[in-house]
Amino acid sequence: MSINLFSLTITFKKREISLDEAVEQERIDNLYEQHKNRQFSMYRMI
Repeated sequence: MSINLFSLTITFKKREISLDEAVEQERIDNLYEQHKNRQFSMYRMI
């Protein structure tokens, strides 16, 4: 996608990620969700 703005061209390219990066990101997302759920469950106990 390109945008011409005052004779300046800005180009955006979609970044392709490797399989290892995708697996690592999925693991991080799962850990984040687990931590968030643990926080909510502790909050409900109070």
